[in-house]
Amino acid sequence: MSIRLIVTITAAPGKGAELAQLYKARCTDIMQEPGCEQFEIFQSVLNPDRLTLLERWVDQAALDVHAKVNESRPPLPPGLRVGGGEREDYVYKRTR
Repeated sequence: MSIRLIVTITAAPGKGAELAQLYKARCTDIMQEPGCEQFEIFQSVLNPDRLTLLERWVDQAALDVHAKVNESRPPLPPGLRVGGGEREDYVYKRTR
């Protein structure tokens, strides 16, 4: 069963566009990982410093592998984010 993650990220004031561009490049790389069905960043129209990352993985095992790979990625430049973000995990079951 697929796992859906919704991650809300707050950029430092005025840094939303820059952070979104960095995530866009990272999304392209992560989409190549086995088991990744979706990895996309969205920037709020109402608050450009608020980003939402949508992830979908084929199963928990694929997400676990991604987490290990993520540990070896270089961190984003300092000063672009505020806090660590907020993550919600769902078991993906299409209801319609």
